Amino acid sequence: MIQAEDFLEQARAHGYGLYTGVPCSYLKPFINAVLDAPDLRYVSAANEGDAVAIATGFQLGGRRAVAMFQNSGLGNAVSPLTSLNAVFELPVLLIVTLRGEPGGPKDEPQHGLMGPITTAMLELMRIPWAWFPTETAEIGPALDRAEAEMAKGRPYALVMRKDSVAPHKLESRPEPRPLASDAIAPASPAAERPSRREVLAAVQAAVRPSDVVLATTGFTGRALYALSDLPNQLYMVGSMGCASSLGLGLALARPDKRVIVLDGDGALLMRMGALTTLGYERPANLLHLVLDNEVHDSTGGQGTVSHSVDFAAIAQASGYPMVRRAATAEEVGAAMRAWDSGLGFLHVKTKPGEAKDLPRPTVTPPQVARRLVEWLGPIPTK
Repeated sequence: MIQAEDFLEQARAHGYGLYTGVPCSYLKPFINAVLDAPDLRYVSAANEGDAVAIATGFQLGGRRAVAMFQNSGLGNAVSPLTSLNAVFELPVLLIVTLRGEPGGPKDEPQHGLMGPITTAMLELMRIPWAWFPTETAEIGPALDRAEAEMAKGRPYALVMRKDSVAPHKLESRPEPRPLASDAIAPASPAAERPSRREVLAAVQAAVRPSDVVLATTGFTGRALYALSDLPNQLYMVGSMGCASSLGLGLALARPDKRVIVLDGDGALLMRMGALTTLGYERPANLLHLVLDNEVHDSTGGQGTVSHSVDFAAIAQASGYPMVRRAATAEEVGAAMRAWDSGLGFLHVKTKPGEAKDLPRPTVTPPQVARRLVEWLGPIPTK
């Protein structure tokens, strides 16, 4: 058994400054120690997949992060681990607890299957792993091994057994953050909804040269690429619903850059809990723009339920300080130019449908990620 502070101290030396995840009783002393550390940041994720995406965004920004959660939530993280981290070759350090360990302490029935298959699942996803250190002398070598594996562009997991970390009583408490959004003005009447390309063209015209643009999976990223392929743009594939969490991690890592997240209604509905995390963290340099055409366009136009959902009201209730609705591409551009800082949410209804000759990016996902890292450049020193 180790002291949580001993692990955190050596992790600091390796550059880890952000921890994000979903609690587990095995992780309790570890999370408590992170929360009590004045120089570390803990982001409470709504689910395990969001935690992976947040940590990955932080890594994309040039800083190191840890995503940690119970093995029962490993399934929730499969999508980003296999279609974000693996595809873009983005490493992240995972701490996964082993509830229901075969031959281990008696546990709840819901861990009966996941316990025996946890390490096999990691191996199936081609994620190398090792046991979380239980002796102080093991911490440094464990982090060195993780660093060597992640240098190959893939996640690495430390699997934590029960009683690996000594108890740590939580001294700090989260500070409630009251809602701070002003009234949401209705969108101006429009003769018809703008097309996706019209809105994206307005976005590209309004972004500053120093802004980062993250486009959600599906037609949004492909249409953005078709308009103009730029090094400050990342086109997500897979990991549906993770764009805003990836953007959150990047915004926290790089406060010197404004981050524009282009989301879709289907993707947002899939991981809508991420709104609450963004609304609480409130990065001052992130604008969340939702293009809502009420369908899953890239899979055949099947309808979503967004026609019966008020995304702007949900964002406001989740804590976004600035929430706006737009009815035209021109209003989108105007709202983006008016936005300077403060977490913002912008919603626009768009037409469904896309051109049949919509190209796919010729740059590969790893190339897109590497050139974005190069474009971001080094983190400014204070």
